[in-house]
Amino acid sequence: MNRPSIVLVTCHDLGTYLHCYGVPTPATPNLDRLAGEGLQFTNAFCVAPQCSPSRSAIATGRYPHSNGVMGLTHHPFDWDLYPDEKHIAQILKDLGYATFLLGHQHVTTNPSRLGFDLMFHDRRGEAVVNEFRRIVQAHDFQASPAYFEINLNQTHRPYEGEGLDVQSQREVFVPGFLPEAPESRDEMLQFYRSVEVADKLVGDVLEIVDQYGLRNEIIFVFTTDHGIAMPRAKCTLYDPGLRVSLLLRWPAGSFPTGQKIDSLVSNVDILPTLLAMIGIDPLPEFLQGKSFLPSMVDDRAVRDEVFAEKTFHSYYDPMRAIRTDRYKYIVNFESSFLVEVPGDIQMGVIFRRFTQLYSATQHPVIELYDLESDPLEEHNLAGNPDYADIERDLRGRLLQWMEATDDPLLQGPVASPSYRKALNVLKESP
Repeated sequence: MNRPSIVLVTCHDLGTYLHCYGVPTPATPNLDRLAGEGLQFTNAFCVAPQCSPSRSAIATGRYPHSNGVMGLTHHPFDWDLYPDEKHIAQILKDLGYATFLLGHQHVTTNPSRLGFDLMFHDRRGEAVVNEFRRIVQAHDFQASPAYFEINLNQTHRPYEGEGLDVQSQREVFVPGFLPEAPESRDEMLQFYRSVEVADKLVGDVLEIVDQYGLRNEIIFVFTTDHGIAMPRAKCTLYDPGLRVSLLLRWPAGSFPTGQKIDSLVSNVDILPTLLAMIGIDPLPEFLQGKSFLPSMVDDRAVRDEVFAEKTFHSYYDPMRAIRTDRYKYIVNFESSFLVEVPGDIQMGVIFRRFTQLYSATQHPVIELYDLESDPLEEHNLAGNPDYADIERDLRGRLLQWMEATDDPLLQGPVASPSYRKALNVLKESP
């Protein structure tokens, strides 16, 4: 009997801003349906609040500082997977899967190394859906299972979409970490329109799966790379940058439907979990993530904490963090701006109106937050004697993780591809 096929759908910069996650403004009936037919993870986090590093963890089951993608992979940044890293497509191909990439890939400068049998790079949503339909119609699923990686361009800026039945800006949900101002409602409204476009595209993919009778042959996963592209979210290690949507549907009867899994999970755990779900035992030793299959069975916790990192995005801004159910501990290794605001967010009206909120000061070396009493992470408790034991414990656990994963930051500042390129030019013989 064939192993089940896998469809992994990702969006950009979505966070958890779906109706099924309690956000009232966008209508997301298709993703709500997926949550109702499968499992919804309410405490899922990414390992990095930027596209390439986060996606590299999904693809390899390893942290960015271990797999090599510590910054963006497109030019001129040019980060890449280390030569011996295995992508999920290659791993599944070695297990007999046909492998298909539809949409954008952002984990390597050389896509041919990833292990896909077919790569369709058109980023237009309608084109991606049509190509998925064509392949499903042509593929013999009895001869081999298939792995589809569908990377939608939504909800990356610039936003697309129209409609959204709201009577006024006052009805637009604005998260608490953004200023309460018309500019916030305006940008969030544009974002929600793009969310609705993404939801329709996912609905089209689900319809194709049902149309060709594959509902009970496919593991269907939906997630996003990191938090939304708003100030103090994307590119930060605060929860708005790290919390992600994660919905998973297995063939009917595998698990109770409509369940919410509250245990902590990380997107570095997605690959180990998929391998466990298709019967790979034991899991490859090179994986750093953990299978959360036990959490899917009875919501049993497989983690006491999740780890997160940032090294490069627009500039060098290295930081590492540990997050438990209640506390967040962040170490900032350089004295950069209070928060990094990437170029696409700087073009928005929120940043242009409230620049001083994000750029007037530098972030502290250590940050400690009690997420139960301070969910917006506004009151830094580092150095507070009442929290000394907690700070000591989290510091030790974070250092232990960095040592266990051979984090290069422990050896000193990390050189970027741009640095190495410049040094090579400088040392060229005249």
